[in-house]
Amino acid sequence: MEKLKQKVIEYMAGKVPALGFAPVERFEGAPERHHPSHACRDARTVIVYGIPVPRGAVTSPGYNLHCIHRSYHTIYRRLDEISIELCNFLEDHGGFQAVPAPSYAPMVFHGLEPWGVISLKHAAVLAGLGSFGRSGQVYHPRYGSLLRLAAVITSAAIPGDPVIEGLPCPQACTACRKACPAQAFDEDGGFQKLVCLGHAVKHAIYPLALKDEAGLKNIERVINTAGHDYWIACDECLKVCPMNRPAREKTAAGS
Repeated sequence: MEKLKQKVIEYMAGKVPALGFAPVERFEGAPERHHPSHACRDARTVIVYGIPVPRGAVTSPGYNLHCIHRSYHTIYRRLDEISIELCNFLEDHGGFQAVPAPSYAPMVFHGLEPWGVISLKHAAVLAGLGSFGRSGQVYHPRYGSLLRLAAVITSAAIPGDPVIEGLPCPQACTACRKACPAQAFDEDGGFQKLVCLGHAVKHAIYPLALKDEAGLKNIERVINTAGHDYWIACDECLKVCPMNRPAREKTAAGS
């Protein structure tokens, strides 16, 4: 299947700057409902890719959150389009099964906690696109935590890429923890996802549709439809992270 891998790499060239492959065996510890095999029959490989948010959107002095909002949602839509194209490419070249893992919504809710069809962050790590940092985000060697991710799960058995080992953060760096206005880190420095989401993700429909028990029973439907195009109210961790700077500045920060 090395030839197929090369075909996929060539097909995706110019579409995404970050691409990796993870054999499904690497997902042994994934929860059953979020294992690749729960999404794709005879799943053998997860192909993961990403498009970065422009660094200029993060550093914009006057319209940072406006630019981040539109960058995120434009990239999400573009990634989902690419996923459909890649699925059709795989199914046309060998009759393989291929299923798109959405870049954002629809999500699956466990109580009030949103989960992806599969964890794209874990998939990215298992496909060699990066490693987890202290902030709970995945850091790519070139793009830091600015990548938005998507994936295709396929029955095609494609060789995996090497996993990146080790903590990507500069030694003793706690910039994200110090800058976090939501205090989304516990006493031991562990990242608390729901604290972050409650502070950073906003939508005009949430207070109206999720204000009582009846609304909360339909949280999955609300978030996946009317609440999809959410507003990002905070990106302080992106701003202060030295891993999100150009390569020349990363080198200086890590020295």
